[in-house]
Amino acid sequence: LHVEAEPGVFFLKGRHPTLERLHTENVLEDSSENVSKHPKKPYLLLHHGQLAKFDVIFKATMAQRLDGRIRVLVGNTYSKKTQIELVAEGHEDEFTLDGLEEDTKERNAKSSLKKDIIDAVRMNHIQFGNCPMGKHCRRTFTVTNHTRTKVMRFEWDSDTPFHFSPKAGHVHPGCAKTITVTLKSDVPVTFRRHLVKCKVAEINFELPQTEVNDWDDKMLIVTWKDTTRKDPEATWPEKEKVVRIAPEPAHTVVEESMYEDEVYLSAIIDYAQFKLNTVVIQFKDTFPFKTRTATFRMHNTGKVPLEYTWEEVRDSEEVVGRPYSKSLMR
Repeated sequence: LHVEAEPGVFFLKGRHPTLERLHTENVLEDSSENVSKHPKKPYLLLHHGQLAKFDVIFKATMAQRLDGRIRVLVGNTYSKKTQIELVAEGHEDEFTLDGLEEDTKERNAKSSLKKDIIDAVRMNHIQFGNCPMGKHCRRTFTVTNHTRTKVMRFEWDSDTPFHFSPKAGHVHPGCAKTITVTLKSDVPVTFRRHLVKCKVAEINFELPQTEVNDWDDKMLIVTWKDTTRKDPEATWPEKEKVVRIAPEPAHTVVEESMYEDEVYLSAIIDYAQFKLNTVVIQFKDTFPFKTRTATFRMHNTGKVPLEYTWEEVRDSEEVVGRPYSKSLMR
């Protein structure tokens, strides 16, 4: 295997089972001059049905798009059927969204383009999968400020049923913040690459940065105030709890620093469905104080996990069973 790319950018590393199949021919000694010849390059010897696994590592050297390829030398001839294209992009973003998934649809679309315009695919997808109706489904990721001196402000431009928390906040230099995305719907719906944008900007505080605390719209202030209600037996008025969002520290947005990040969300919300072939279970005659067991199958035919419970129903002939059980069927 030969990596053809700029030096120090792409690396090919064999995994442990592969290393066991790596061979280097012995050094041959020239009898006429009594000088050792250089050994040939290492090669892989694979017998029928054997596999060789490799990790391809990319090390960004600068913020730009880079490409290369892996060519396979079989014997003394390069294989025309096997050639792996390598595409990567080094970036030096001040503010990043971390912990997202690769968008496979975007990757496949990029891969179908001509070689000279293939682009690297960013991790910008959140896959909720199958979610039951009326239930909260949650996914988390982080936002990170990679700068040493700048304070970054973010705000998600989203509506129901996706809820970002915190929706707006500050990220101080060298810090990160966890974002939770919650999805809930009471009707069947399918989201395929639903686009949500995040406005990001550098800000300056009116006070010195060291005197300003971290802030986001999840932070609350709880106070108690007197009410007009009064207990006849008490000598003091009743208190009422007041909860409000902590006020955002005064700031100004740095001119021409605002831009938008993008995240795609996918989910399927549907009814749970099941199939039960057995309606009546007929136990065979059983001696007193003995136990007899019967089994049956229930199938989840829906697209989402099925939650179910069993409850005992008393009849004229008493049946002993578990009063309650709960499970999750996928």
